[in-house]
Amino acid sequence: MEKVYNPEQIEYDCYENWEKQNYFAPTGTGDPYCIMLPPPNVTGSLHMGHAFQQTLMDILTRYHRMNGNDTLWQCGTDHAGIATQMVVERQLQQKQVSRHDLGRDKFIDAVWDWKEHSGNTITKQSRRLGTSMDWSRERFTMDEGLSEAVKEVFVQLHEEGLIYRGKRLVNWDPILHTAISDLEVISAEENGHLWHMRYPLLEPLDGLTHVIVATTRPETMLGDAAVAVHPDDERYQNLIGKQVRLPLTDRTIPVISDDYVDPEFGTGCVKITPAHDFNDYEVGARHNLEKINIFTIDAAINDEAPEKYQGLDRYDARKQIVGDLEAQGLLEKIEDHKLMVPRGDRSHAVVEPYLTDQWYVKIQPLADPAIKAVENGDVKFVPENWDKTYFEWMRNIEDWCISRQLWWGHRIPAWYDEQGNIYVGRDEAEVREKNNLGDITLKQDEDVLDTWFSSALWPFSTLGWPEKTSELDKFYPTNVLVTGFDIIFFWVARMIMMGLKFMGDVPFKEVYIHGLVRDSDGQKMSKSKGNVLDPLDLIDGIELDALLEKRTTGLMQPQMAAKIEKATRKHFPDGIAAYGTDSLRFTFAQMATQGRDIRFDVGRIEGYRNFCNKLWNATRFVMMSAEGQSLNINEGEKTFGLAERWINTRLAETLSACHRGMRTYRFDLASQALYEFTWDEYCDWYLELSKTALNNEQASDAEKRGTLFTLLNVLEHLLRALHPFIPFITETLWQRTAPMLLINAESIMLEQYPTAENITTDAGSVKELEWVKAFIMGVRRIRAERDIAPGKKLNVFTMGGTGDEINWLTNNSLYLKKLGRIESIETTDKEMEDAVMALAGDTRILIPLADIIDPEAELERLQKTIDKLEKEKNGLDNQLGNSNFVERAPAEVVAGAKSRQAEIVNEIKTYQEQLAVIAKMVK
Repeated sequence: MEKVYNPEQIEYDCYENWEKQNYFAPTGTGDPYCIMLPPPNVTGSLHMGHAFQQTLMDILTRYHRMNGNDTLWQCGTDHAGIATQMVVERQLQQKQVSRHDLGRDKFIDAVWDWKEHSGNTITKQSRRLGTSMDWSRERFTMDEGLSEAVKEVFVQLHEEGLIYRGKRLVNWDPILHTAISDLEVISAEENGHLWHMRYPLLEPLDGLTHVIVATTRPETMLGDAAVAVHPDDERYQNLIGKQVRLPLTDRTIPVISDDYVDPEFGTGCVKITPAHDFNDYEVGARHNLEKINIFTIDAAINDEAPEKYQGLDRYDARKQIVGDLEAQGLLEKIEDHKLMVPRGDRSHAVVEPYLTDQWYVKIQPLADPAIKAVENGDVKFVPENWDKTYFEWMRNIEDWCISRQLWWGHRIPAWYDEQGNIYVGRDEAEVREKNNLGDITLKQDEDVLDTWFSSALWPFSTLGWPEKTSELDKFYPTNVLVTGFDIIFFWVARMIMMGLKFMGDVPFKEVYIHGLVRDSDGQKMSKSKGNVLDPLDLIDGIELDALLEKRTTGLMQPQMAAKIEKATRKHFPDGIAAYGTDSLRFTFAQMATQGRDIRFDVGRIEGYRNFCNKLWNATRFVMMSAEGQSLNINEGEKTFGLAERWINTRLAETLSACHRGMRTYRFDLASQALYEFTWDEYCDWYLELSKTALNNEQASDAEKRGTLFTLLNVLEHLLRALHPFIPFITETLWQRTAPMLLINAESIMLEQYPTAENITTDAGSVKELEWVKAFIMGVRRIRAERDIAPGKKLNVFTMGGTGDEINWLTNNSLYLKKLGRIESIETTDKEMEDAVMALAGDTRILIPLADIIDPEAELERLQKTIDKLEKEKNGLDNQLGNSNFVERAPAEVVAGAKSRQAEIVNEIKTYQEQLAVIAKMVK
């Protein structure tokens, strides 16, 4: 076995073999278990959020596969309409060609060609993460089967009157020339202005000649349809129903009253522009106001506005309008003002509320059953509090705009005749036949569907719907959806609605909502901040030269780069910090608390690489120990000593804790239980204890055989338990150790996940060995505090102790002497004035001071110990003196506090007695 753990050497070959052997396909004999991968964009590359989420899904998948479930992790990618179209358009621009030059059909061909040769980068990267998705079933939202599902859903919803075409406001991107969803709009605070404008009254009233309205977008005034005041605002009661002149136009508009107006904001008068503001649109609908669209698709002024402004860009028009208002004495004042500006996440253009014809889903009939499904517990959110977010949106839901003005995507299955009549069908032939249209000219709708429309069908379309497939029957509904809280509205809710509508059942039984990965300071990772970490850099390494370049170009913050550089120089002599996949995965598992934010610190992955290295070295030790003995561990009698009974008992307790964590999606608790057992108990204690038995010439073959078997058997169980979290190293080590236990199997991932059921436990062994550990730790602490040479063997005396402890001392003297480096252990009932003391339970451990300590330093040490115990005792006294705590805290917590309080009193007494003895030595 290789001496040094090198993840790169094992991970590529390991994964290639898994995929080649088709181990990721459903083959279990137990109940079906299915997880749907949230389909990443085909244009995307693996970022920390993907890596975190996919790690959690893979842990669940591997865990359930090993528990015998017939397990499917359904994978695939999203066609990502806008993102993909932009990528291909940029490539064409480099050749001085636009998509319009090519035409629609050739452009679509170019996109498919790009996907074939350059797309799907993220699927290759997901493999590098060790994900066990069934790649043989990989789907794409634009593949033939899913496209048929999309058409079927559209047609059925349209036939039921749940899809319609209407003119409403949408988020309009004037660069991409398409409607975009709220998720694709990023609003951020920017510096702007507030323009206060005078609108003259048509007829002066009580000496009032004008009203003043304020706006952050004066260019939209050309589309104003009213001025609104609050119905209870006494200042303007006499104006309601009157007319004002709209400046710079030849129109007059009414003064209306509406509760929407905040009388405390500005003058209490608000301009209403129904075609260019979402709130104004609602006000306009209530008052039947005209919707006047003054923009073109480029956000230039159109011919609905006065001729003077037609053709001007919106910001050029703003300057002209403000200047004209000032020239006419209609500009009251201009104030600096901070405002939230909405920009498209792809083009970064300021998004316009824009009135246009679009296709919509009438959503309320779909939303009502989806609300009930969560209320009834058919779908459960984990953590539970996220259902409040779901309900908040679902109970205030509005119709869904599903059309996009793009070329790449699912083209809307609707056709128009020359009179503008609309016909919907699965294809043109069906439309003609169903409507008896003969050979009249038909033209298909140019728009495509919102990407989220096809994504909403993902849980059943990927399994073969609308066909009745065996996969659909077996795996729907799926078990759990793992996703971030940011798409509860846009994806989770829509999948529930569509699943209930077309499958008659929810798409998943649980929704596990995880936090978002941020940097170590809690900041969102972004290139502009220079705090982005590439998971593949962490896995495969980044050369120091490349790291320096990232730092100097601003792609990485200096402090973050410094952390990686320091770790690289310390641990990686070749200058490449390659932590490996398993280290990153275990880091993610440990970070998977149930909070909103996941703070990622490079220092943590360094620690978990050390964990993998510890596991590697432990396995090497076990194999060398087994190979160094002439015994056949699989034949002959085995005797199990205290250490063996203890480690098996702790293994059983750890496995139970791990299963509890997995059942409740507490990946952090499950992985922590395994970490602590591996590092603290198996490696740090049991390996050392085993050496005592194996190197003991007086030990019988049965004892040595029991020790060797336990070393291997516990390790084999541990590797299986760790496999879902760190699959590569566990597979590699298991392939080397399992044959030594006569286990002949193809892969660890096909083995049963270990349980506590078949492990023989002994609760008494835990108490006894914990006392042994306390004894050894007490001696080691004295050795460290007194700076006693590690190789110097000590003479130890013991005093007191319970009956059990006296027996434990006798039974375990070999362990105590070997691990404590003790020459002799004697029991005494006489106080020793020249000894330093530690405690193991009620047993005093006394080491003669003679030539090994400084009495004054020992006095200081004992006093500090007493002070620390007094502080702890005061805290417990206050806690137990608080009636709220005693009455409301769980009984076991209160009992534990009282027990510890009593222990401290005894410890203080013992240390005070020792203090008095040492004080005499000083005198």
